Amino acid sequence: MTNHIPAFTHEGEVQRSTGEYKIKPIKKKVRELLGYPYPQRIPASVFVEQWVGISTDEFHRAKDADVRYMHNRHPLIDLDWSREDCLRYLTAIGLGGTPKSSCLGCPFHGNRQWRRIRASPAEWDDVVAFDAEIRKGAAHATASGHPLLGEAFLHRSRIPLAQAPIDHVTGAERAQLNQQLTLDGADEGDLETGAEEGCSPWACRGSADTPGPDEFGLAS
Repeated sequence: MTNHIPAFTHEGEVQRSTGEYKIKPIKKKVRELLGYPYPQRIPASVFVEQWVGISTDEFHRAKDADVRYMHNRHPLIDLDWSREDCLRYLTAIGLGGTPKSSCLGCPFHGNRQWRRIRASPAEWDDVVAFDAEIRKGAAHATASGHPLLGEAFLHRSRIPLAQAPIDHVTGAERAQLNQQLTLDGADEGDLETGAEEGCSPWACRGSADTPGPDEFGLAS
């Protein structure tokens, strides 16, 4: 199991973020809202219902929560709506420019998404600082036996985000990045636009690495 740092490393690894930065904080907040902070046991009759926006063309990403006090529902699948159905609806109500969902500090962003984030100084400062903080991995992950292999970066170029080529990629850089993209299982389009699918806590591209509730100390 990888440590929960979302990043690319020179060794070719892509560390995932789902457990540490998504599910763990959600479980903590849900327990707070229910009035049963850890380590209190939550009665079987007490739970929250979460609506997760997975469409029919991503049905394979729809997952149940791994604790009984959280029940996942997938309303778009219940409506038999595809991604195109969602886009048509958003356009009809004047929200056609709605971007796909994703975390600010997601390593699957393309250059277009990084430029969009940079347009908001506060968000850009946030991700640049986060990129620097993860360079050597998380101290608690290393201490618990999950050392990071190499240095971690948010951008595919393995360059600090503040200096990454998000505006222009030279021919030499493109050749090198395309070679790495092939190793990563991505294609050249991902470099500019990022991965096609969006994210949600129980449907993240890193969810295969998500630890179980006992690892969070948040089991029911």
